[in-house]
Amino acid sequence: MKKIPYLLFAIILFLSTLFLNPANANAYTEEEKLLLQSWRLVNEAYVDDSFNNQNWWFIRQKFLKKPLHSKDEAYEAISEMLATLDDPYTRFLPPRQYQNLQITTSGELSGIGLQISINPEDKHLEVVSPLPNSPAEAAGIQPRDQILTIDGIDTETLTLDEAANKIRGKIGTLVTLEVKSKKEGIIKEYQLKRDRLSLSSVTARLDTSNPDYPIGYLRLNQFSGNASKDLAHELAKLDQKGAKAYILDLRNNPGGLLQAGIEIARIWLPPSTIVYTVNRQGIFGSYDATGNQLTDAPLVVLVNQGSASASEILAGALQDNQRATLIGETTFGKGLIQSLFELPDGAGIAITVAKYETPNHKDINKKGITPNVEVTQDPISYFEIGTEKDLQYQAAIAFLTENDSLPTMISQNDN
Repeated sequence: MKKIPYLLFAIILFLSTLFLNPANANAYTEEEKLLLQSWRLVNEAYVDDSFNNQNWWFIRQKFLKKPLHSKDEAYEAISEMLATLDDPYTRFLPPRQYQNLQITTSGELSGIGLQISINPEDKHLEVVSPLPNSPAEAAGIQPRDQILTIDGIDTETLTLDEAANKIRGKIGTLVTLEVKSKKEGIIKEYQLKRDRLSLSSVTARLDTSNPDYPIGYLRLNQFSGNASKDLAHELAKLDQKGAKAYILDLRNNPGGLLQAGIEIARIWLPPSTIVYTVNRQGIFGSYDATGNQLTDAPLVVLVNQGSASASEILAGALQDNQRATLIGETTFGKGLIQSLFELPDGAGIAITVAKYETPNHKDINKKGITPNVEVTQDPISYFEIGTEKDLQYQAAIAFLTENDSLPTMISQNDN
């Protein structure tokens, strides 16, 4: 019989005791169990199996040594543990923040209407986009503007969710933001009153400026749970009114639910690949259009630097499959997919579980999608969208009605 070396035997015995002894599992406090479950979820699901080139087991042991006497201390330890991944999108969500995120994706919210993110390059809190017809939009806050303070608190001391929670609040209350303009570099203070936000996913109308060629205009504000249903409904109405072509406006759309992006892509696409996902093992999966498109009419998609996440999945699918021409500015560049995991006490964790690539295998993370036709646009208000001041919209109308008026611009940026 082959003998097991003593040291190896001791290690096996120790690990057996650690993992198989029920008494050991019961020795953990509720706070430690919460931390251990959070660690396990990341260990099983995180997109990078090197965990940002660190030993994730040692991280576990390090944080288990912390004295955890309350849920707040456990929450703080979990947040610190996740911060070691250096991924602003993988984060702990205390019960209230987890609930707020669920409310946002369901289409109901109150606040000032700012979608925010941590810039992965400089770690500053910045605006992805203001919601249409919101207090933030009315004040003139723009995508990529940097938020320096919230009610006097330096945002560099806050996590993404802490910042979002401080911006939210009861209708009628005030919040003060110190904002640095991305375009001009000017620092300005805004005092904004929180209000009920309209998160209707779609606005639509028929442009009849050319009576012989009416164009349906669809603005998608967010990829919420009802977005695909709303868009299909409005598309059908525009079709009945005689629309011969369409403009899909994804400007300042920060994204939302991945599944909503997939369903909306299927509205426009014949059988084709919508997006590829790449997991931690480098294994490719894909979401495909099934052939149930509602129209094959000409389509232009408007994008800008506030178009992010699911907006980029949809725009990339339509561009790579040559179903649409993209007009506007390079998009935000968020090519990572998060899943939400609920913890027993009502808290949750958002974990980056995969990255995505367009049908032509373009990785857009931190790069964005370059439109076919680049048209820069000075900031305009919600009420100026679709007017003569909206240069990107006017370029889309010109392209659809004349179709060959911009061949040089297209060839220069053809992706």
